[in-house]
Amino acid sequence: QVQLVESGGGLVQPGGSLRLSCAGSGFNWAYWVIGWFRQYPGKEREAVSCIGRSDGATYYADSVKGRFTISRDSTKNTIYLQVDNLNPEDAAVYYCAADTLTRPDYCSLGPKYVRYWGQGTPVTVSS
Repeated sequence: QVQLVESGGGLVQPGGSLRLSCAGSGFNWAYWVIGWFRQYPGKEREAVSCIGRSDGATYYADSVKGRFTISRDSTKNTIYLQVDNLNPEDAAVYYCAADTLTRPDYCSLGPKYVRYWGQGTPVTVSS
């Protein structure tokens, strides 16, 4: 059974930073694309960043390039999303996602191509 458990969301001031974590189990970590989507109220989930299989290839949405960094620790079956220089437009619920996609940029195709999700962790950006 695939399980994804996120942590690390919270309240941060504009310009601040957070590190989101996602611990996965029940699948072969080395062969899955894993990443982060976010969802605003009333909107569809959108891809933020994904990381590939063992080669570590990455995808970033244009809106987060240069501010967000995705990484994986295969020894812990965990991925991380370091989010820096947050702005109010980054406030959303962030979901960990995983599937047997061939490449991490396939995350940009949308949430309907991803089968497995975590429960979500909210990020609030406010002074």
